[in-house]
Order: sequence, then structure tokens, then C-alpha cells
Amino acid sequence: MKRDLILIGGGGHCKSCIDVIEHTEEFNIVGILDKKELIGNKILSYDIIGVDEDQLKFKNCSFLITVGQIKSNTIRKNIYHNLVANGLTLATVISPRAYVSKYASIGGGTIVMHDAMINSAVTIGYNCIINTKALIEHDTVVGNHCHISTAAILNGNCKIGDDVFIGSNVTLAHQIIVTDEVIVGAGATVIKNINNKGIYTS
Repeated sequence: MKRDLILIGGGGHCKSCIDVIEHTEEFNIVGILDKKELIGNKILSYDIIGVDEDQLKFKNCSFLITVGQIKSNTIRKNIYHNLVANGLTLATVISPRAYVSKYASIGGGTIVMHDAMINSAVTIGYNCIINTKALIEHDTVVGNHCHISTAAILNGNCKIGDDVFIGSNVTLAHQIIVTDEVIVGAGATVIKNINNKGIYTS
């Protein structure tokens, strides 16, 4: 039986999430919560049915945060903490086109997009985006509220802190540590640990 699901955030990332969700055949998308002025509009074939403050009206549903995370994750974090504070259920969504090892662990509210690969003994935190074609190798740990972008490569035994954005086509060498609140810009190659929060582009 499919679980009823409410999406929060109706932008471009939402469209990508909808495609993944439909492929899972695990959920019935009831609708989307977004800005008041957008109520009645559609995202793909799904209606915007309310605003964030309407979450408790759908307490029998699961929720997925479909706001994107380009650099800042503040909005996603605030929504996550509000859902948890209200005792609501967060869905974990894994594309059937992704490979997730049975020895990996995926936190609540995380989505694993098409063609991502998550290998043995990987741990992914809650409220993360593991985007299309990302590769996360054995024994790597990814913290909470992170976005591992399209085609990023995290090699074995890496440790990624909380609130980290790893841009598209980034490569992390083996055993790299990235502390909390770091942005690694698209295309960067990381061969040394990042011990201070900030923006890194090469």
C-alpha cells in the first residue's frame, strides 16, 4: 500500500524529486506546500494545496522537504526542525535506479536521486540530498543537512560534517575530512582536509 506524502517546496528540485518519487511506486503524492500566492498552481501534475504552516492538517501523511539546497541550507533546516517539533513523519526516498548497499545507513528525510551509488558501510545523515550520479564510497560518513551534488565523488573513508554543500563534479580523495558548514564549489578536487568552515573552490 502506498504511503501518502506531502512535499514542501515547489521549485526545480521539487520536480526532480517528483520524478524519483514516482519511480519508487511507494508513495501517493497528496500535494505540495509552498507560498500562499501559489496555492492552486501545479508542479508537474500535482497541486500546491497549502503553506508550510498547514503541516498539521496532514499529520497522517509523511513529508519530504523538496526545497533545494544551493549553498545555503537554512530553509531546509528550519523546515526539518519544525516538522520534528510537530512530531511529523519524514520520508526517506531512494530511487530504484540508485544503488544503495545493504550495509549502508540512510537518515530520515534524505532523498537519494537517480543513478547515485552508495557503497558498503556508508552512513548518510538526515535531511540530505544525494543528487543524481553522486558516488559515495565505502566507510564514508556524511553528516546532517548536506547536499552532495550531481556527479560528485566522495572516495572511501571520507568524513563530511553537518551543513555541507559539495558541488557538482567535486572529487574528494581517500580519507578526506570536511568540517561543518563548508561549501565546496563545482569541479573542485580536494586532496587535503578542510578544517575551517567557509567556501572552497579548488
